[in-house]
Amino acid sequence: MTLKNLLPGKLGFGTAPLGNMFRAIPDDQARATVEAAWDQGIRYYDTAPFYGAGLAEERLGEVLSTKPRDSYVLSTKVGRVILDEHETDVPDFGEKGGLFEHGNPNRIVHEWTADATERSIEGSLKRLGTDRLDIVWVHDIAQDFHGDAWLAKFEEARTGAFRVLSRLRDEGVIKAWGLGVNKTEPIELTLALDEPQPDGFLLAGRYTLLDHEHALQRLLPMAQEHGAEMVVGGPYSSGILAGGTHFEYQQAPAEIVAKVARLKALAEQHGVGIKSAALQFSLAHPVAAAAVPGATRPSRIAEDTAALNETVPAAFWRDLRAAGLVSAAAPLPAGA
Repeated sequence: MTLKNLLPGKLGFGTAPLGNMFRAIPDDQARATVEAAWDQGIRYYDTAPFYGAGLAEERLGEVLSTKPRDSYVLSTKVGRVILDEHETDVPDFGEKGGLFEHGNPNRIVHEWTADATERSIEGSLKRLGTDRLDIVWVHDIAQDFHGDAWLAKFEEARTGAFRVLSRLRDEGVIKAWGLGVNKTEPIELTLALDEPQPDGFLLAGRYTLLDHEHALQRLLPMAQEHGAEMVVGGPYSSGILAGGTHFEYQQAPAEIVAKVARLKALAEQHGVGIKSAALQFSLAHPVAAAAVPGATRPSRIAEDTAALNETVPAAFWRDLRAAGLVSAAAPLPAGA
């Protein structure tokens, strides 16, 4: 099954912020945000055990477990097993250190073996309060978390998680599987394997207005050739394209702030919201099946829906290209 056939619409809801990413948010605010997504008609929800050591799954499950299970699509990830015991050391998250320091205190085991994959899924089902998952992504087998050791983690996943998820898909237990990463190379490597292929991938932060050149060079042509489709994670580049100050999960550097200022100025000239430009650009590539921006308050959900539906004039996209603010190879929305 292709992701485009499976996913109910172009806009999903990403739950990393519900794991208290960067800062703690109250439980009632998290609950209201998920309810707002539901009320806005969003029916695809993406989460992961890693998001706050299970906190995001728990918060999402609290709401979704009250909804008819057949009425929404749910994806989570494998690669992190959440233990009942509390962490006593400072967790090592590679480049993403401190990302979920406000999450649950539970210890996280980073493992992509077959046994860990089964245990990860079992834990997710319990936290989410559901009896099944639709999509499972193999999470973070990439350089940003593992440095030079990433190929060893990839091999662990290839002989473990990949095979478990392929079997579960063949048995009809899940509908699709793929990789959920912040780098293109693990996906390229997976698509080149002479083994059961993933249905698609969730690529975070690598196909945005601010960062898309690299993905266009190799990954996206490969994906088209293999029929693999993409869910766009982080279409606002960690928030900098939505009025925030983070890029790549850290404070945005001066050159990124300057580029965002240029993008905003051009958008304002055409009366276009920068969120609309960012979201619609990420979805314009033919491989893109959906985007899953995150949110920490209900009002952000309404903004995302409006951004998806705003009419962006073709002249804006033409001027964006002429100004060199997007790659010459990047597909632009219809009519541009």
